[in-house]
Amino acid sequence: MAPSRTTAYRYPGETVILILTLIAVILVILLTASATFCLSAVFVLIALAVAYFRNQASHRALIEHAYPVNLQTEPELTRLVQQIMTRLHPGPIELFIAPVNALNAYTFGLSSPKVVVAYSALFTEMDSDEMRFILGHELGHVSLGHTWLNTLVGGMAGIPAPIGPAILLTGAFLWWNRACEYSADRAGLLACGQLNKAISALVKLEARPGTLHNAADIQRALQAIQQEENDLTHVLGETLATHPTILRRINALRLYAASPGYQRLQAWVSQPPRS
Repeated sequence: MAPSRTTAYRYPGETVILILTLIAVILVILLTASATFCLSAVFVLIALAVAYFRNQASHRALIEHAYPVNLQTEPELTRLVQQIMTRLHPGPIELFIAPVNALNAYTFGLSSPKVVVAYSALFTEMDSDEMRFILGHELGHVSLGHTWLNTLVGGMAGIPAPIGPAILLTGAFLWWNRACEYSADRAGLLACGQLNKAISALVKLEARPGTLHNAADIQRALQAIQQEENDLTHVLGETLATHPTILRRINALRLYAASPGYQRLQAWVSQPPRS
């Protein structure tokens, strides 16, 4: 049976965690005297306004310090992105390459088109299939609405409250952020279609640029990650992070890649577009 929608790869817990986060916000508003519904609404609107103008400023800075990807500047990369978009249907996006010697990519935007930024070092460290995973991950965030939800939920989680409820809201927001990363990793896997390339891309993201040159280096780096993440302090540190640990992300991808749901969805998104 064919999937009913392209976003069927969403991590199962993501929506539940989002609902729990919103419930926590409402409970904090109801149970504390430091915020009322009206004041909280005003605070969220202010947070959204600040985020909007910050996004505009980031966009202007990108135009000054990065360059856009299009058929004139990067024809091969543009075609690769178009192939990923055919699979994930994120809607309009703008891709920029920022001249930064670090391995990172991110997306932002409240309105359309959303913006995806890739650091230039990625293109010297990743092969084309690994880049499919990286870019598919970011386009997955766009497809699933994470770019604007992050701003909205983050604003709500930042409602002024006593220390205890504030910690609860921050923890719930970070929990949802980590669930979003699992969903976006699934999108990246659908984009590249190769579990080993998704794993090698994640391992490279954890390393310094220029340190992993072949499959043996990647395997040694993965073994080091596995040893580090057996450390209890490393695991506990994840609760304060926006991203799950690399090992958890890799293990989650392995489980998803072995599932019938992934096999059906991968076959569906791999079909040539109808003329």
